[in-house]
Amino acid sequence: MFRNTFQSGFLSILYSLGTKPLQLWAKEEGEGTIKRVTDPDIQSSAIELLSPNIRTTLISCPPDPSAALGIKLPFLVLVLKPLDRFLSFEVTLMDDKNVKRRFRASNYQSTTRVRPFICTMPLRLEAGWNSLLFNLADFTRRAYGTGYVETLRVAVHASCRLRRIYFCDRVYSDDELPPEFKLFVPSKVK
Repeated sequence: MFRNTFQSGFLSILYSLGTKPLQLWAKEEGEGTIKRVTDPDIQSSAIELLSPNIRTTLISCPPDPSAALGIKLPFLVLVLKPLDRFLSFEVTLMDDKNVKRRFRASNYQSTTRVRPFICTMPLRLEAGWNSLLFNLADFTRRAYGTGYVETLRVAVHASCRLRRIYFCDRVYSDDELPPEFKLFVPSKVK
């Protein structure tokens, strides 16, 4: 999908304000719903995945399961808000031994488990909006002793609200982020 695209800086794969924010994503609603809503905390649009069953409601990119993202940028950032229910996300990547590896982070997992093809990790989130940064190269090296080559797939399972999902070439401070990548929370009027 992006393998033959020049990649540096930022590469966004989901932005809730776009005209078609889920254009690059497959949706599986199962027992839940996936829709654009206005979040009262940010007074702006977000993609909401809401379900009593985490397994049946998800979005995945790319939409074709046999396709690959081909993103070489090693940092993944998710701007999300948990909805007092379980949530998880998965990243499938290729390492330098040409092995597909999956990393799954979830708020129902209590310990990290490393198996040959999947590493599951606990996810601790604050109430409200969170900006999660994952160093995929570091995770791959620590879990498997191999090098990160590229991200093949990203999936997010209910229940949460999403503002943006993007990849970047390095860690950026808030001052370095472009304005459209920042999350503005309006101050409350008393």
